[in-house]
Amino acid sequence: MNSRLINWIWEIRGSLALAPKQSSDEVFERLDPFFQEKGTTYERSGNTLVFHKKGQHAQDKMSVFDGGVLQVENGPGQPVLRYHMTSRALLYCFLAPLLFLGFAQFTIALGNMEKPDTEAAEKSEKEEDPAEKYAAIPMSPIDKFLGAPAPEKPKKDEKDKDKDKEDDKKPSPTPAYVFAGLFAVLYVVGRVLEDRLIKARFRKKLLGA
Repeated sequence: MNSRLINWIWEIRGSLALAPKQSSDEVFERLDPFFQEKGTTYERSGNTLVFHKKGQHAQDKMSVFDGGVLQVENGPGQPVLRYHMTSRALLYCFLAPLLFLGFAQFTIALGNMEKPDTEAAEKSEKEEDPAEKYAAIPMSPIDKFLGAPAPEKPKKDEKDKDKDKEDDKKPSPTPAYVFAGLFAVLYVVGRVLEDRLIKARFRKKLLGA
């Protein structure tokens, strides 16, 4: 299986056309502030720079990335900066919706397992409700003569309220679906935004645009 089919999830690749005759020394000198942040280490060899980040601060403009490679290609035409960077934050945001969808399916399966027991309990309760049986017993003539009140039937509203309370206690997959949707949106926005942001920041440093 081609790794690039899945690597796009947490990798950002791109290229940026440089000014004519701009050397790799000048390119990396201008980009040097990005690699002077706390938790960043880098190694340069010729026209290639490899960097790693660990415990980076939120103020770091490249904090979302954990490492990468930058390379300056000097061809017959205009030089080009090519970059390839990885981000565990993007990977976690991609996996989070799958995790919450799994929680939702587990909750649904758990509810389906409990449903037969609940239905059986409700049927048994309905068949053997002592209050209803008591209410169905006719009053004796003596009780009527003495003015005793007729037995009250259980109120339907109260039974419905108790049933609603029981339904509220049942596990619901809705919160899991909500979190899955939030992380999915966060991933899509982050994947597109970070791609554009890093290119804009490199361009500003290199071309002064």
